[in-house]
Amino acid sequence: MSEDLQLLQPLTVGGQQIKNRVCLAPMTRARCTPTEDPLDPANATPNDLMAEYYEQRASGGLLITEATAISEMGSGWLHAPHIRTAGQVAAWKTVADRVHARGSVIYLQLWHLGRQTHSSFHPSTGTIAAPSAIKMGGAQTKTLTKEHVEPETPTEMTIEEIEATIADYATAAKLAAEAGFDGVEVHSANGYLLDTFLQSSTNTRTDAYGGSPENRVRMLKEVIEAIVASGAFPANRIAVRLSPNGAFGDMGSDDNDTMFPYVAEQLNAYNLAYLHVMDGLGFGYHQKCKAVTCADIRKVYDGLLMANVGLTRDTAEGMIRSGAVDLAAFGRIYMSNPDLVERFANDWPVEEGAPYETWWDETAEKGYTDWPAYQPKEETGEKAEEAEEKKDGEDEE
Repeated sequence: MSEDLQLLQPLTVGGQQIKNRVCLAPMTRARCTPTEDPLDPANATPNDLMAEYYEQRASGGLLITEATAISEMGSGWLHAPHIRTAGQVAAWKTVADRVHARGSVIYLQLWHLGRQTHSSFHPSTGTIAAPSAIKMGGAQTKTLTKEHVEPETPTEMTIEEIEATIADYATAAKLAAEAGFDGVEVHSANGYLLDTFLQSSTNTRTDAYGGSPENRVRMLKEVIEAIVASGAFPANRIAVRLSPNGAFGDMGSDDNDTMFPYVAEQLNAYNLAYLHVMDGLGFGYHQKCKAVTCADIRKVYDGLLMANVGLTRDTAEGMIRSGAVDLAAFGRIYMSNPDLVERFANDWPVEEGAPYETWWDETAEKGYTDWPAYQPKEETGEKAEEAEEKKDGEDEE
């Protein structure tokens, strides 16, 4: 019965009680308002449509925002939001306030695209950055003017650039706190900057940030420590996202099945809000080693675990009941079912995921905020009379 679902039970995350374990997965939707100058900060500022989108889905216990660029060098997706200016902070505060008004908790996801961006987004440097000068293969990238081009070869980051980037994460976290977010999720997945530091296929450095597993996880740990030291959030309001199985961004390494459990074990020391593990294979599987599951991570990680990718109500419930995870993040079906929690609770039908062309194209409200909440049909005739008689009988007992 739906009333017995563990998925719908409250849980304490980062010292806050969330009303259920249904989480909105972070998903790039690129709905910031287009401007004539694509480098205009307004082009990367949340708008009222975005506030409505998050508010619609705030029956979930925890919402994670779409990936949000922390710096010029970390940016590279047109119409995706940033957290860099006073105007962006104020706009994000509107989002956070509207979610809080519905009794939900919201974390901002901090994003640096690393080698997946294009230098046209970075007029200050004209370069892109990564742990090593290894170009992303098997894909194209987009320029500031929406041209599809071959990926560029990134510049290997210097120690000074690594330190400056760590400081950018801390600054962005402080701005997130100013905007009223309850915490931040550090995006260390899907082939973006921090993921490329973790993986041996993209990190061939020979200094303190490359080589051994201990060195490859160093930058992620220093980002967490810098956010805590900045006073933005305590460690229990910081989360981390990992994708040990993903192929997105030309990723995958033959030692991921040992590296990622090691990373999780290292993160135990911080008492994080949660560890978000994309263990599902529906976002592409690199097949370079055996898949890493949340059950594998549970063996070495003591804190709260969040599962993601391709979950249904029942698979999520099974994972929670088994003890493999504590939280479940839903993406594609949360796009098309803003009232996903209510549908789960009432055994109402769940719409299929939103069509691909509406994920991040410039379709404004289409496929974004125009998904209706479910309207149960009113019972009529004999069925309504039977229901009323049953209710009267229950009232008399």
